[in-house]
Amino acid sequence: MKVGFIGLGIMGTPMAEKLIAGGHQLYANTLHQVPPELVEKGAIACATPKQVAEQADVIFIMVPDTPQVEEVLFAANGCAEAPLKNKILVDMSSISPLETKEFAKRINQLGADYLDAPVSGGEVGAKQGSLTIMVGGDEGVFGRVKPLLALMGKNITLVGGNGDGQTCKVANQIIVALTIEAVSEALIFASKAGADPARVREALMGGFASSRILEVHGERMIKRTFEPGFRISLHQKDLNLALQGAKSLALSLPNTATCQELFNLCAANGAKDLDHSALVQALEIMANHKVAG
Repeated sequence: MKVGFIGLGIMGTPMAEKLIAGGHQLYANTLHQVPPELVEKGAIACATPKQVAEQADVIFIMVPDTPQVEEVLFAANGCAEAPLKNKILVDMSSISPLETKEFAKRINQLGADYLDAPVSGGEVGAKQGSLTIMVGGDEGVFGRVKPLLALMGKNITLVGGNGDGQTCKVANQIIVALTIEAVSEALIFASKAGADPARVREALMGGFASSRILEVHGERMIKRTFEPGFRISLHQKDLNLALQGAKSLALSLPNTATCQELFNLCAANGAKDLDHSALVQALEIMANHKVAG
């Protein structure tokens, strides 16, 4: 197939590579230069999203936030300026569910189909092709795109209509943030009490407290390896979507709000571009104690 990919950052580049490896012709665009390694593998660099949409039958978008998706779709030289009839646009960014529904309506009016398909799994999942993909949109369109999604992910679920994929991603980010916070508290408690946090983590991995976050991010906290797989600033964005949604739904998310404040504390201390496992640093500041090191 002729496939487009717009947004070639930490996540987008390895995801695009999986599509090329699957035998598809890739048309690529990003804010700066299309990575040379993609071009070497056969990607065709395009100067604008419009050029991508003119060439590709299915166009994937992977950019940081709602305004960037809107720009890719509807700004000058955006996808909407190309003939879109019978094409499919798939937004894999993590953005506002409400705005997603509006974007889908506008794209549908131009004769194209639209899926929201945010992902979970971080840079590691993108490189391994093992992302979890949460999809919102028409079932028939999902069926047509699923073989492409299967090149990038393993757990691929049609959650519901447009916007429901993004709602599912927000729910995912609530769970991830709260679990990182719980692991942080546990390891700080153990360390300040005099126990070896590495051995505590090892012991907990064999019990009911075991989790992927304890395994991966617990190790990051102990080894102080906070190079970003998923930046604090992006998780702040996602929790902001959760809290805005909670306000519109007249419900309370008290622990989500607490985690957002901890991320805010990290950002205020220069850590917004670190991995979200660095949330532990906010608790370390309050405890005047580091988990390790």
